[in-house]
Amino acid sequence: MATHAERRAGTQGSVMKAARKLFGERGFAATSVDDIAAASRVAKGAIYHYFKTKNDLFEAVFEEASADLVREIDGAVRSEKDTLAALASGTQLYFSKCAKGPTGRIILRDGPAVLGWQRWREIDEKHFGGKIPRALNIAMDAGVIARQPVEPLARLLLGAISEAAAACSGRSDIEAVGADYARAFRSLLDALRRR
Repeated sequence: MATHAERRAGTQGSVMKAARKLFGERGFAATSVDDIAAASRVAKGAIYHYFKTKNDLFEAVFEEASADLVREIDGAVRSEKDTLAALASGTQLYFSKCAKGPTGRIILRDGPAVLGWQRWREIDEKHFGGKIPRALNIAMDAGVIARQPVEPLARLLLGAISEAAAACSGRSDIEAVGADYARAFRSLLDALRRR
């Protein structure tokens, strides 16, 4: 027999799964808490037991989608020749994955609008954005780029990515625009390389 904690985790997991699917397919505005309750086969009150508002539920879904995307990117860039190449490829993959489908709708289309840019950036820094300072430290240790203060450089690069995300969010041609920004970002990183 399942314990109370196991039932609680199962219910919360069902709600998250249903919410992620619906937010990804329909978008935040077109998805109601009633829709999520029906899809997860729980009472609406159970959703509010775990998440005070629909926005809180969306934030949890956004966090989960961001973490999953970073895991996927990490796996895809392992074979790159060095950290800067991995950072460039990872950014390109980030924009590619956010160009279409549920991940893109949650992370770039609805994320900034629902969470606000400040909160969107805070969460992103825990996931994709947090990779940048670590990658720069590794690149400096390996002699790929000149030693310099990491935080300002990381903030400038993250600012470039965030600005690109802002430019891409809500665009119907996000795949083409994202590819353009990813290429420009790769050029920016290549300019940091020691010759």
